[in-house]
Amino acid sequence: MENATGPGESGYPVFVESFDTDSRYRRVRLRGLGCEPLEPEEFEPRVRQVFPDIDLDDPAQVHWEDRPGQWPPWHPGEA
Repeated sequence: MENATGPGESGYPVFVESFDTDSRYRRVRLRGLGCEPLEPEEFEPRVRQVFPDIDLDDPAQVHWEDRPGQWPPWHPGEA
């Protein structure tokens, strides 16, 4: 896990890194905690656990590097 005060800190409470077609996860930086790989169904519960009052639709609070709200395609049974 990265040091949250280091160069990986984005300034946003939540920063979703770029879309990677080789993974079912997106790397999500949570201010103060570092970076975590999250699946679509993990994203909102995890973000709300850390930031209970966050507005997920506010780009000043949740920044998507690309493809906002999209996740790589994945089908059960794939690695």
